[in-house]
Amino acid sequence: MKQRVKFFLQNQYDGDIVLEKPKDRNFGHFATPIAFSLAKELRKSPVKIAEELSVLFAKNSMFSDVSSVKGYINFKLSESFLDEYASWALNNQKEFAKADNQQKILIEFVSANPTGPLHIGHARGAVFGDTLVRLGRHLGYDITSEYYINDAGNQIDLLGLSIQLEGQNSILKQTVQWPESFYRGEYILQLANQAVQEFSTSILTDTSRQRELALWAKDIVMKMIVQTLDDTHVAFDSFVYESTLYDAWDDVLEKIHNGIYKKDNKIFLASSLKGDDNDRVVVREDGRPTYLAGDIIYHNQKFERGFDHYINIWGADHHGYIARVKAAIEFLGYDSSKLEVLLSQMVSLLKDGEPYKMSKRAGNVILMSDILDEIGPDALRFIFASKKCDTALEFDIEVLKKQDSSNPVYYIQYAHARIKTMIRKSSLSSGEILNATLHSLSHDANSLLFEALLLPEIVDDAFHSRQIQKLTDYLRSLAAKLHKFYYDCKILGTSDEAKLLKLLQVVALSLKTGMSLLGIEAKDSMTKDEH
Repeated sequence: MKQRVKFFLQNQYDGDIVLEKPKDRNFGHFATPIAFSLAKELRKSPVKIAEELSVLFAKNSMFSDVSSVKGYINFKLSESFLDEYASWALNNQKEFAKADNQQKILIEFVSANPTGPLHIGHARGAVFGDTLVRLGRHLGYDITSEYYINDAGNQIDLLGLSIQLEGQNSILKQTVQWPESFYRGEYILQLANQAVQEFSTSILTDTSRQRELALWAKDIVMKMIVQTLDDTHVAFDSFVYESTLYDAWDDVLEKIHNGIYKKDNKIFLASSLKGDDNDRVVVREDGRPTYLAGDIIYHNQKFERGFDHYINIWGADHHGYIARVKAAIEFLGYDSSKLEVLLSQMVSLLKDGEPYKMSKRAGNVILMSDILDEIGPDALRFIFASKKCDTALEFDIEVLKKQDSSNPVYYIQYAHARIKTMIRKSSLSSGEILNATLHSLSHDANSLLFEALLLPEIVDDAFHSRQIQKLTDYLRSLAAKLHKFYYDCKILGTSDEAKLLKLLQVVALSLKTGMSLLGIEAKDSMTKDEH
C-alpha cells in the first residue's frame, strides 16, 4: 500500500519520496516532508510548495483528501482505493505482503558446538535467524540458511574425555580425577551408556579410543540438536562441518599471504592493518591452525559461492571477533562490507517470578528442549522474536502458559479464531462477503482496515531493519484493535454484516500471514468459546 502511494508520487515528482505515518491519524494515513527538500531548489517556502503540491496530488482518485500543514503534505486514502486493495489481498492471499527482490543471501545462525544440547541462548539466535529467513524469502530474496558445525579442536576431544570419565565414575564405579574443565550433565551419562551398548565397556577406559568415542558422540549430539530445532520449526538448507575445511588451509594461507607474517614460530594475521585492535595468531607454535583459521577457510568458501550478501548471527560474546574476520575477508580479496554480523544477547528466564532452575540433563544451563516442553514452539518463537535481538530478554514462562489476554500468543491466536468463528456463524456465503464494497465505513472500521493492510510495510521494515520484533508488535496491536472493534460494534445480523466480515477477513489474513512468518500457527478455533 505504501509502495503504491510512493510509486504514484514519484511519477509526479522525479526524486526520492519519504512517506511517514502521522502521529495523529486524523491528519491522514501518510504524510511527506517533500516540500522541505524542494524549498532550496525552487526558492520557495515549504509551506507554499506543500500547498501547490496538495492541489496537484488531490486530483488522483487514490486519495479522498490531500492537505498541507506547516509544509507537510498529508494524504487520506480513498475508500475505493482501500476496497480495491482489500479485494486484491483476499483474492491473492499467497501473494499478500510479498515482493520481488533478486539478491542472493547466505544466513548463518545457531552454529552451536556439537558437544551438548541447545540451551536458551542458542534458542534466541535460532528463532531470530529462522524468522529473518522466512521474512526475506517472503520478500523474494533467494536465501540459503546454513549451520556451521564447530566439530574440530579441543572441545571435541573434551567431549570424548568427559564421556570416558563419567562412564568410569557412574558405570564402572571407579574413582576418577576430574579435570578443571569438562562437560557434565545427564546427557553425558546417557552417551556413556549408549557407547557401552555400541562398543563395549572398554571404550570407557581405552584412552587410545578417546577420539573415536568423541567423533561418534558428536554425531549423536548433532542429531539431538537438529531434533530440537525441528521441534521449534527451525530448518537449515545446508550444514558445513569445520572438520572438513582444513584440507584447504594451505591454499587459503597462500591466498592471504599479503596479510600474514611469522613471529615467535607463530603465524599472525595482520588484522590491525584492517581496523582490529591487535594482530591475531592463525597458526600456533606447534603448527596447528587456530579457531580463527577455521573461520578464515569457512568465509573464503562462503565468498567463493558467490552470494550477494552474507549474514552471520552470533552470540554477543563474539563482538570482538567481527573485526578480525572482516580483516581476513579483505586479505582474501573480497569486499568485507558484504558480511553483516548481527549479535544476539543473553536471555533470562523466570518461573512464577523466580529464576528458572538449571537443567539436570545439561548440568549448568537451561535447555531449549525443556522450555519447548513447558510452553510449546509457538510461545517460544513469539517471545524470542518479541524484543530486539541485541538487547537482553527476560520473561516468565508461566505467563506464556495462560489462556488469557496476558499471554500475547494466545491473544493474537484468539483474535484470528474469533474472526473465523464469526464467519462460520454467518448465514452469508463467501461470495457475498467477498463481493461486498467497503464504502461508508465508520471511522473505527476504516482505521482497522488500514491497519490490517499495513502488513506489507511491516514485513519489509522488519526484514530490512533486522528488527523482527516490529512484526510481533504489529500483530499485538492489530489483535488489540480487532478485539476492541468486536466489543464496540455489532456485526452479525446487521445490514453491514457482509462488508464488516470482509473487513475482518482482511484482518484475519494479516494475522495469519504475520504469524506464519514468525513460524506460529494461526488457529481457526480455540478450546475456549471465542465469544
